Amino acid sequence: MSSSTAASGIDPIPEAAPLSLCAREPHVPADRLVAEMVPPPRFDSVRFDTYIPDPNQPSQTEAVRVLADFAAGLGGAHAVGGARRGLFGFGRSRAPRTPAGPRGVYLDGGYGVGKTHLLASLWHATPAEPSLKAFGTFVELTNLVGALGFQKTVQTLSGHRLLCIDEFELDDPGDTVLVSTLLGKLVDAGVALAATSNTLPGKLGEGRFAAADFLREIQGLSAHFRPLRIDGEDYRHRGLPEAPAPFTDEQVTKAAYATGGASLDDFPHLLDHLARVHPSRYGALTDDLRAVCLTDVQPVKDQSTALRLVVLADRLYDREVPVLASGMPFDTLFSEEMLNGGYRKKYFRAISRLTALARDAKGLVKA
Repeated sequence: MSSSTAASGIDPIPEAAPLSLCAREPHVPADRLVAEMVPPPRFDSVRFDTYIPDPNQPSQTEAVRVLADFAAGLGGAHAVGGARRGLFGFGRSRAPRTPAGPRGVYLDGGYGVGKTHLLASLWHATPAEPSLKAFGTFVELTNLVGALGFQKTVQTLSGHRLLCIDEFELDDPGDTVLVSTLLGKLVDAGVALAATSNTLPGKLGEGRFAAADFLREIQGLSAHFRPLRIDGEDYRHRGLPEAPAPFTDEQVTKAAYATGGASLDDFPHLLDHLARVHPSRYGALTDDLRAVCLTDVQPVKDQSTALRLVVLADRLYDREVPVLASGMPFDTLFSEEMLNGGYRKKYFRAISRLTALARDAKGLVKA
């Protein structure tokens, strides 16, 4: 350590430089995409009894009850290999008949009300081996079809007891029809389905997504879904302090060098790099990171870049990777036009999640 460094009172910088997201170009094999269709690390330990319903929102308590009952009803034998059964393997077979009625569940609600917590709790509560249950976002499901092909995806998932789809999106008609067709094949094979919403809200009164539109898109399956509306405010804002103000470039850089497994990138350069990496690889892009440090955060200028950033924010949030940043605060990332447009639900979710990760990162900066 030089005498000037010692005199300044600055901690010595380790020889090892921080990692860089911009230096990573991961290639993800198809079998990894299948193996990773489980609840993300953030939701490893969630259960129905760890979900804390808002006492002012009775729909939250009702959702827990309905989903717990739904999970308990999925303990029977799978439909494949026997006579053709009704939806999810229930119907004509030698097994005892289950009560008639919808056997699929669809969670309809705003961002931050705990839909993913409940969906992951359903996955954990379903009495089947992990290899017989799949959990992924709508985007991850379409990526799986792209990697395996349609028929192979059907074959791979047909032996499952349950498929959970988080953030079901209706903003791409082509993908929606693709997944709708896939779900039809899986239902015929006896796979139970559960989904949460994430779609264009602007066309439906007060910016709220209507369950009926989701059900219409899943052609031929609407009678088999029970929509559950979950009301409430974003739990990440309930009783929590405001998001910390951005730090200085020097503070962020120093923290990146002092934190093992941290990455350090200039925000504009990272946005450019994301354009060269397929979103299906963003999870692998964050492998083994303990923190993401960003300098010079600026408002995002175009919609394509903004949507890529939303996917990255989701993967970081899933993996509980804190984000330390300098520049502009995260609630200024997206323009008023974006926040008032068709994708606003995604942008608000990204702001909410990045804000939560920014709170998590405060401890990286030493006083």
